[in-house]
Amino acid sequence: MAFDDGCPDGPVLVVGSVAYDSVRTPFGERTEALGGSASYASVSASFFAPVRLVAVVGEDFAPSHVERLGQRDIDLAGLQRAPGKTFRWSCYYEYDLSQAHTTATELNVFESFRPELPSNHRDTPYIFLSNIDPTLQLSVLDQMRHPKLVVCDTMNFWIENAREKLLEVLARCDVALMNDAEARQLCEEPNLIAAGRKLLNMGPGTVIIKKGEHGAVMMSHDSYFTAPGYPLEEIRDPTGAGDTFAGGLVGYLARCGKADEETLRRAVITGSVMASFTVEDFSLNRLFNLSHEEVAERYREIMAMTRFGGL
Repeated sequence: MAFDDGCPDGPVLVVGSVAYDSVRTPFGERTEALGGSASYASVSASFFAPVRLVAVVGEDFAPSHVERLGQRDIDLAGLQRAPGKTFRWSCYYEYDLSQAHTTATELNVFESFRPELPSNHRDTPYIFLSNIDPTLQLSVLDQMRHPKLVVCDTMNFWIENAREKLLEVLARCDVALMNDAEARQLCEEPNLIAAGRKLLNMGPGTVIIKKGEHGAVMMSHDSYFTAPGYPLEEIRDPTGAGDTFAGGLVGYLARCGKADEETLRRAVITGSVMASFTVEDFSLNRLFNLSHEEVAERYREIMAMTRFGGL
């Protein structure tokens, strides 16, 4: 894989949530495990490029989790510690692991989170804005000087409750990520290809629609690419898979220093590879115990699975 060659073009700025998740699936249960969109995306991206994490935690956030994140190539200068408790989220999954059933959301210190970037963070060339309030995403963009590439994500809550601000974010990003249900909801379009075309008309040059275990679709105005999901025999916890995908994607682009069609396609496959590891265990356990060699091997396996000859 290309990430083994040379140095990254620059660090990646990841802005989002760091949380404690309590998750139950048919295959086990974990209480108050490290989670949050920024945690998954940062650790995933750190396999390919240095990361600058911007988030907020409470006074109860364990020093061991700070240490664990710091053991990766992640700058924690932007990790704010505020009076109060860390954001908490609880859910359960049935055998349809594509659907999380939320049982509790406690925003705590995240409710008043206002991203304030350290001065040196404002020159970061690659940005991933996770699925936080579009108003906060716009605030981050307003603090940046000359970003090279902006990748943004969203979720159904913001589509329903902050649509106009979300459209402003989409007009200012280069790559828009969302899952298939969110794309259909935002575009009011049942057909994913038609929804992708509408998303492109909202501003981003590239749209990537995540389809869970079925991979992802990437579209631009003049190209179309579909990537498979890696076929896994055992999935323990799908939490954070989409954020891991995004981190792998933007980290790979930062590693390569370009975002042409070929590199974007490889980045989508890289994101799919990283997400496939996350779901093999709860929380970030698999990512923390993952090697570059395992990532490269699974990337090669997907290449082999999708190769075919001509007529």
